[in-house]
Amino acid sequence: MSKEQVLTNARIVLEDSILDGSVLIRDGKIADISEGTVASGEDFEGDYLIPGLIELHTDHLEAHYSPRPGVRWLKIAAIQAHDAQVVTSGITTVFDCLRLGSDEDGGFQKGEMRSMADALAQAKEEGRLRADHLIHLRCEVSTSDVLDHYEDFQNDPQVKLVSLMDHAPGQRQFQTMDQYTLYYKAKRGFSDEEFARFVERQQALSAKYAGPHRTALAEACAARGITIASHDDATIDHVEESIGFGIKLAEFPTSFEAAEASHRAGLSVLMGAPNIVRGKSHSGNIAARDLAERGVLDVLSSDYVPFSLIHAPFVLSDELDAVDLPKAIAMVTSTPARTVGLDDRGRIGVGLRADIARVHRKEGIPVVRSVWREGRRVA
Repeated sequence: MSKEQVLTNARIVLEDSILDGSVLIRDGKIADISEGTVASGEDFEGDYLIPGLIELHTDHLEAHYSPRPGVRWLKIAAIQAHDAQVVTSGITTVFDCLRLGSDEDGGFQKGEMRSMADALAQAKEEGRLRADHLIHLRCEVSTSDVLDHYEDFQNDPQVKLVSLMDHAPGQRQFQTMDQYTLYYKAKRGFSDEEFARFVERQQALSAKYAGPHRTALAEACAARGITIASHDDATIDHVEESIGFGIKLAEFPTSFEAAEASHRAGLSVLMGAPNIVRGKSHSGNIAARDLAERGVLDVLSSDYVPFSLIHAPFVLSDELDAVDLPKAIAMVTSTPARTVGLDDRGRIGVGLRADIARVHRKEGIPVVRSVWREGRRVA
């Protein structure tokens, strides 16, 4: 017997418009969208009905697993805490970032992230999770052991996205030593001599490993059909390299030049939702709303604050004439879904998964009132 439910008196956010109407859900999928209010069904009282958010890049699971230096929390408990926070932010599909490659900035030992992936699979199997969790491998290409760490995931179907990163001084995010000094010397309390040695080691590792490891990982992902992301591209040369590797997602470009070139080439340009909410980058790079004004911002990520993913689209639509609410919501729903090949979600459309959220907002910060995944209420 089919299971049906009706959601009515809602402001339905479609890809290019907002419809005052009702949605019929049948067996976990959207069966009908109609204009106007119907007599029966759950009354949304004029709240927004939006697609469940798609989160491609969040470090938040890591923060639950390692909440303090040297502390490792129970993996299943950390996953559940992370899951609860993302779902109540309206996120129904989340790509959990697992960091591969260990260096002096911390990182995790070989096998540690494999164990976390196994715990994610276990939590899914046991019905502990409310969001749909997939894996995003953040590969630090300048580390000596990143390929060794990647071997642990060669046959894992949970892996749907891999990003290629190099955080060495003078590279990408840290093009100037001023930025790097602020981020690392002050953070780690190095003396001048200690910092100089640290910088020299990181630059040497990058020179030795970054190029070969970037190529090897890109080839491995292409062979498996895994979406590849660049990270912190800063120059046209970086973008051209990304295009050559078949990269689909440009994460956190650090210059207008790189962002615009990536967008023109058909890559989805991703920036942080916290950047939108705060009005600036935490590391001193370009402001995401400036990219939105130029029409070259495609995807938002909550990065380190899950709730920012629902907050930022409303900030954009309030403050920029060029970005209405449907366009802003697409940055956290349909565009990220298409970028990674998830064609069954990310939009309010007949036949698609009923991954949806009820959002109340008259002014100020939005409130996520309810969330459904595949037609089942999860928050």
